[in-house]
Amino acid sequence: MARIKKPIQASDVILFAVTLVIAVIFAFPIFFNLMSAFKTNGEILRDAIALPKGFYTESFTYLLTETEYPRAILNSAILTIGSIIAMIVIIPMAAYAIERTGNRWTSGVYIYFLFGMMVPFQVYMIPLFRQLKAMGLFGNLAGPIMIYIAGSVGFGVLLFTSFLKGVPREIEESAQIDGCSRMGIFWRVVFPLLGPVTASMVVLQGLGIWNDFLMPMLVLPSGQPKTMIVELFYYVGEFSSRWDMIFAGTTMSLIPVLIAFLTLQKYFVKGVSSGAIKG
Repeated sequence: MARIKKPIQASDVILFAVTLVIAVIFAFPIFFNLMSAFKTNGEILRDAIALPKGFYTESFTYLLTETEYPRAILNSAILTIGSIIAMIVIIPMAAYAIERTGNRWTSGVYIYFLFGMMVPFQVYMIPLFRQLKAMGLFGNLAGPIMIYIAGSVGFGVLLFTSFLKGVPREIEESAQIDGCSRMGIFWRVVFPLLGPVTASMVVLQGLGIWNDFLMPMLVLPSGQPKTMIVELFYYVGEFSSRWDMIFAGTTMSLIPVLIAFLTLQKYFVKGVSSGAIKG
């Protein structure tokens, strides 16, 4: 049978045009950054939106060989990967205990975690730094990692508990009958089912940590390599700036983000939509 074609309506054309315009608006900064990364500083200052006259790569070479940028890349990777691994280990277990227990005590803990999402970071910033100094965590990478983990608990518990509502309890009961412990049930049976929401957590939190400026700037010691974003900040001067270095550095910082998002895109969309529906 011949396939019946649906007639194109004016609303479909308008919706497509609006979506295309929005996509171009969001994609242009990335295109502008990539284009400027292969221009000299003089070319950028003369005409910022012009295409590069050649394939200038000296900015990348200088950053990787003559500066502390490679160490900054390593610091960013340690902060991001270390924080994400700890979040994946801690937050799903907390959400599982809250969702499956369901008494007034766990409900109170759940509300406490959600309340933490409503308090701006600037409110408790100074007491937090004083606490880091008292614990000996100020000035090293362990301090920001602890802050990132604590700051993600509220959102992570909300995301995982919403997703766990759609996981049937029968599969856990079957595993319990087979002699599996409570910890074994979670890691062997339940956690593999949390792949989409875990991918959402990795993308959302990882992107925020990778691009964070304030925390590494304030917590890590001065005079030493910090993170990628903070190191690029030093190329912005009051009277002159090295835009070629800035765009080259941001291009290198974009590559891991794009790879991670493209790899986890399918699971990210599924996890966010499932959590929203089930919550």
